[in-house]
Amino acid sequence: MADLPDYYFRVRDNGALVFRVDTENRHRRIEMDPIAAVNIRNGEIRPQGDRVLSETDVEVIRDWMAERREVVAAREMDDIFRAVDHLNLTAHWAQTRATDAELDEVTESLLMAMHDLRSVLVRRKSERLTRDDD
Repeated sequence: MADLPDYYFRVRDNGALVFRVDTENRHRRIEMDPIAAVNIRNGEIRPQGDRVLSETDVEVIRDWMAERREVVAAREMDDIFRAVDHLNLTAHWAQTRATDAELDEVTESLLMAMHDLRSVLVRRKSERLTRDDD
């Protein structure tokens, strides 16, 4: 398995949900443990539940927030990154606000588009890895 980051940021309006990525579990699955919600406008970092963030967690989150502010400022030319953001926003919407009727209306189209994108990305990554091995 390729090296994965220690943290994943699910972008949402004005910030992100922060997850700690775990691949060292008995099922060898990727698990994402929610650790914080952040707001890049006011700099707020709110731990999730009873979690206490480590200095490393806070440092990584603050670094991400600084980088994110730069990305947002340059957004006019970042169509692809906007698409990634929109996927994250869609995941947040589906999890927190979508009604059953809304989900019924969009689920098949979203699943097909995500399957297509994933297939392309996996194939292209495989091609790059094979090319790098030669």
